[in-house]
Amino acid sequence: MKQKTIGIVSLGLIGGSILKALSETEHKIVAVTRNQSAIRKAKKYTKSVSQDISTLKECDIIFVCTPMNKTITILKSLSKVVSENTIVSDVCSLKEFVTKETFPFKFIGTHPMAGTEFSGFDASFAELFKGAKWVITPLENTSGKDIKTLTQIIKLTGAKTIIATPKEHDEAVAAISHMPMLIAQALMKTATKNSLAIKLAASGFRDMTRLALSNTEMAEDMIKLNSKNISNSLIALIESSRELLSDNYRNEIEQIKEQRKSMYNKNGKNTSN
Repeated sequence: MKQKTIGIVSLGLIGGSILKALSETEHKIVAVTRNQSAIRKAKKYTKSVSQDISTLKECDIIFVCTPMNKTITILKSLSKVVSENTIVSDVCSLKEFVTKETFPFKFIGTHPMAGTEFSGFDASFAELFKGAKWVITPLENTSGKDIKTLTQIIKLTGAKTIIATPKEHDEAVAAISHMPMLIAQALMKTATKNSLAIKLAASGFRDMTRLALSNTEMAEDMIKLNSKNISNSLIALIESSRELLSDNYRNEIEQIKEQRKSMYNKNGKNTSN
């Protein structure tokens, strides 16, 4: 692949990690963020970092890594800056809401299935995406050539790409990400009503409630924009729980344990095909 100029908008956990991962490649990186502290620190990885969105004008590919509630605004701003041949990709954890808009550039939605409970540039690191899945949700009219180009860049971060429709993606993440976050929050809210329970809580409760530490702005966006799919996932969860309360409980949980064991490698990455 010829050298590309890659733009990154916003340098939080995801944007900062993309910057740090791709700065180790031959491609030129141009970053834009309003955070002055992030600008100073990002200069270690690229000299082209500023608050000026117009610096993205010559980019071949741009990753928009802003919070979901700001993504549409940034995409519309880019419409006035970049050419019609520029590939622009958001990294939101929801995909359908963006497809309701149209843009003059080549828009391809994506979502890296990687993250931590921490946020900001200081929490970002180059290895965040290694071994992780990165979903690409092209539109029906997206060319295979553009998908291939974006895929090649994403794979440089160490991620494995998966193609899905926006609808398929939003239903899936409701079950594995958004609903678990809501449950973790509900567990915390329930347990805090029992002072002894809080005193006794150990590693099991700690691990079950990790997602209660999720970034507040991101969490609110996910719940507001994916509430229908989350509700459907909660209904399915209740049904699965009822199915487990049977005379076959032992066999059921043994199968579940085996599925869970085989799902992740020793580094905690999902190895499912």
